Amino acid sequence: MLGDAKVEVTIPVVDLDRAKKFYGETLGLKPMGVDIPESELYEAGSGTLVYIYLRGATKADHTVASFEVPDVEETVKELKEKGVVFEEYDNEQVKTVDGVATLGDSKVAWFKDTEGNILAVGQK
Repeated sequence: MLGDAKVEVTIPVVDLDRAKKFYGETLGLKPMGVDIPESELYEAGSGTLVYIYLRGATKADHTVASFEVPDVEETVKELKEKGVVFEEYDNEQVKTVDGVATLGDSKVAWFKDTEGNILAVGQK
């Protein structure tokens, strides 16, 4: 039923101005200029959207959004140059080296936004 439907990511933020700077400037997403109070809608690749909205503090200890990129290592390098800190994991499921995990034929790296939400970049 939903196999061909596009999906949008909705992410809560505590400090909207700080989050707008992170998603727009640091990650390079394009604000769509939609007038929705206390929120921002961004255009990402291939017609996908990221919607951030102001709300009280929440705690998500899982990945809320993953960006598919052609080269994880290059993306990690570019984001580190912008001050993004990547998570390091060493457990039964995942081991990262310099922030990047190899999972079969895929590579993934995780980082947190300014609000503590976990985001990822992945390469298939």
